[in-house]
Amino acid sequence: MGDTPSRLLQLLSLLQARRDWPGGELARRLEVSPRTIRRDVGRLRALGYPVESVTGPGGRYRLHAGTAMPPLLLDEGEAIAIAVGLRTAARASVTGIEETSVRALVKLEQVLPAHLRRRVAALGAATTVAAVSGPTVDPQHLTTIAAACRDTECLRFAYRSRDGTPTRREVEPHSLVNYWRRWYLVGWDRGRSAWRTFRVDRLSKPAAAGTRFTPRRLPAKDAAAYVQQSITSGSRYEAIITVHESADELARRRPHLAGALEPIDEHRCLYRTSEDDLEWLAMRIVMLGVDIEVHDPPELIAHLDVLARRIQRAALTPDPASGRGGGAPRTRGAPS
Repeated sequence: MGDTPSRLLQLLSLLQARRDWPGGELARRLEVSPRTIRRDVGRLRALGYPVESVTGPGGRYRLHAGTAMPPLLLDEGEAIAIAVGLRTAARASVTGIEETSVRALVKLEQVLPAHLRRRVAALGAATTVAAVSGPTVDPQHLTTIAAACRDTECLRFAYRSRDGTPTRREVEPHSLVNYWRRWYLVGWDRGRSAWRTFRVDRLSKPAAAGTRFTPRRLPAKDAAAYVQQSITSGSRYEAIITVHESADELARRRPHLAGALEPIDEHRCLYRTSEDDLEWLAMRIVMLGVDIEVHDPPELIAHLDVLARRIQRAALTPDPASGRGGGAPRTRGAPS
């Protein structure tokens, strides 16, 4: 690669992408010699980029974060992605993110080329993001946890369980997951020698423990699936329901369905889901929109019976305009 300015930009982009790089790997990526990498690092330093050298076999390089660091290098796709993310973050479940994301967006748009500014502005004008409710998390907590996940470094924090019991945890962090407007940390709990899911809004004072670890194999296809399994198994009410629709069709209609589906035959499936709030669990079942048979728990069956009676009374309420009753509603089936 003979184009030195282009190579410097690619080198800078690589250094910004992760914490540190072996010199040999940078040389392979850029198709140059380790000696050329050392010269290019010197050029970046002369331009004001604080690149640190770490001694060891082959040498390693790290871009030091600091207030004197020059602007980030972004290609067009990255700039648009960040702008879109900042616009949608204005209503995310992160404490104080609204004002800071708007300030960051203003700074970003000031340095975007004119054609990119028009694209970002058009997307922003045509996009509406619904407001969210529920607990929010500290953005500093998210960045601390994310850095520990990236660097495979143990994490310590104070944690408050569902019943309010305070504990101290040391965890090998695996991933951050945003699921149903909640932030979760998936990690190996060293004190309990088991995988655990932690609500980020319930933890405080997260800090790197200074200990590296070898990543373990997660007992699920991915972190999101593990969080979903943990929520299902850890809630107060676990519902078991036969749904008169195939698992594939139900998953297609309800792609964000909370719970697990198990095919019974080509026309039915078993649906398992759970929730601490019985009323919300009942509404989730009703909104399936197909015939169902509820097997457990008894509290859910009783609540659905009460809900069905209320709906029936509402359907029979006289119409003030006509003076006639609404008549008996026609249904596809009723929960058993």
